[in-house]
Amino acid sequence: MQNLEKYHYFLVIDLEATCSDRQEKSIKEIPRHEMETIEIGAVMVESTSLQPLAEWQTFIQPVRHPVLTQYCRDLTSITQQQVNQAPLYPDAIALFQHWLANYDNYIFGSWGNFDCKQLVKDSKYHSLPYPLDCNHLNCKKLFAQNQVIHRNYGLKQALELAKIELTGTQHRGIDDARNLAQLLPYVLGRKQLIRLH
Repeated sequence: MQNLEKYHYFLVIDLEATCSDRQEKSIKEIPRHEMETIEIGAVMVESTSLQPLAEWQTFIQPVRHPVLTQYCRDLTSITQQQVNQAPLYPDAIALFQHWLANYDNYIFGSWGNFDCKQLVKDSKYHSLPYPLDCNHLNCKKLFAQNQVIHRNYGLKQALELAKIELTGTQHRGIDDARNLAQLLPYVLGRKQLIRLH
């Protein structure tokens, strides 16, 4: 277990990626290893107060499967026009790193390991180094440990357990990052869920 007290900030990230539904017969299925990030949502949270200090968001233009599937558009509410007008991954990452340069000594947290693994895949595909020079925190796992829950909940269900209202649109990077930032006191065990016995 890593010592989280030493960090000045928690960098909360949520990614959305290209995806397809097996039932969607009109298109070729997008294999998991070919999924590409189409949105990065990030919230920088001060580690003592757990107050959000700043946020950053961009859409990203996919290149392997440039046309979003109907399933992907319905799931994320991201439009084809939004990704068509967005920067490519290398440019988006350069902008993201420019924003991150304002902060030091942070740890990157996301709900599960998908976001961390997706950044690895995208960076490898574009022949770029991994963009974050920090450790990763699996907030889903930590939430279950600190709340002594014996199953992994989705972000929406975890918010419901904590009596926190989901704001914005589910499966939108910036909105999910904001919601996860609200859940951090429970993820870190600074607050406990109210249990009805």
